[in-house]
Amino acid sequence: MAKAELKTKKTEASVDAFIDAQANEQLREDCWAIADLMAKATKSPPKMWGTSIVGFGNVQLKYATGRELDWMLCGFSPRKANLTVYLCGGLEGHKDLLAKLGKHSLGKGCLYIKRVSDVDMKVLKALITASLKDLKEMTKDKNQGK
Repeated sequence: MAKAELKTKKTEASVDAFIDAQANEQLREDCWAIADLMAKATKSPPKMWGTSIVGFGNVQLKYATGRELDWMLCGFSPRKANLTVYLCGGLEGHKDLLAKLGKHSLGKGCLYIKRVSDVDMKVLKALITASLKDLKEMTKDKNQGK
């Protein structure tokens, strides 16, 4: 059986063009604010992942099944209903920060916010940093047996 090809991959598409193409001015400003936070946290430039995700940095993830994939450290996507923030290190264990964040909802590994003004940007920065630290620990543990 052939392996399914991952659709969400890093591309050479323009992040600036993608963000600037967002019809809503507030959403564009929110995207730039989150992009700035993530670029500083990862020390990586933004890259498009697929057609609608702006991602930062990359990590090689290895699943228990042996499947490996190249993935972003963190990223975001402006969706119709909200801004989806992808924190690949997870949100588990950060209930204290989430309680201080402001108006948001959660998905598996995702944080949903309507607008940047709904959240405390210092707390969002702390969440991103904590998630990156968690991801580093997770990948260090899994890569030690190589």
